[in-house]
Amino acid sequence: MTATSDTRPMMPAAFIGHGNPMNALELNRYTQAWRAFGAAVPRPRAILVVSAHWYINATAVTAMLRPRTIHDFYGFPQELFDVEYPAPGLPELSDQVAEVAKPMWVGCDVDSWGIDHGTWSVLVHAFPDASIPVVQLSINADKGIDYHLELGQKLASLRREGVLVVGSGNIVHNLGAVDFSRPDSAYDWATRFDVRAREILLDRPIDVTGLDADRDYRLAVPTPDHFLPLLYFAGLAADSGEQVSSLVEGHTAGSISMASYTIGIDCPSVGDSDDQPAAALPTSIPTDETNL
Repeated sequence: MTATSDTRPMMPAAFIGHGNPMNALELNRYTQAWRAFGAAVPRPRAILVVSAHWYINATAVTAMLRPRTIHDFYGFPQELFDVEYPAPGLPELSDQVAEVAKPMWVGCDVDSWGIDHGTWSVLVHAFPDASIPVVQLSINADKGIDYHLELGQKLASLRREGVLVVGSGNIVHNLGAVDFSRPDSAYDWATRFDVRAREILLDRPIDVTGLDADRDYRLAVPTPDHFLPLLYFAGLAADSGEQVSSLVEGHTAGSISMASYTIGIDCPSVGDSDDQPAAALPTSIPTDETNL
């Protein structure tokens, strides 16, 4: 799919490396970058999020008027479970997603999901008043990399309808390799993979599907859930032909990338919290589980 000749302005899009849900409660260089992004974006009609945490055996979109805030994790402080993000839904957007995705099938979820922490941990900083409708698109675990890239390309037309599309995951996400003594650094293999992904995104994002052949892929992406939101962002960038920009870079706990990227917008610098690392993981968290 190639960029269209439609001259309507396009809403920006983003891939956000969200790390762990504790970032929802903290002010650091990453959450400051998300705030800067939210402040710089023209007010969207709605926000469509592809979150690593809605990883199921189907392609579906939320279609409820009042999506619930989902606390899809365990072992974290009560303060995090108390967070609510009461954004409205937008059922009509689910119909639009299903239409632009054809002939791919997209189901409508009216009661089972909502707004998970891959979404609200970012949006509480980017759009703290929770007044913009939020819709989530699931990641279909039964589909290959090319499917997700193509679906991302299909979503590009929604940006001309005032929809901000966000992918929320992590380019590198290996909980089994977490090192609590590395709050703001990474293993060599994690850095190499992150750099390779950045090179592709900035030069030719459609080639991001080739990252599964990278020598560090198995360590960087032991499970695909956090990586696949990047494919949707790459599809959007490839369709539009717009230059990808780096929003913020960095790592946490040795094996989690916090890198975030945007298209269609230049955000200001993140200010005084530049040197602050991402939120630390509670040491009680069982890092062999994908609950981050």
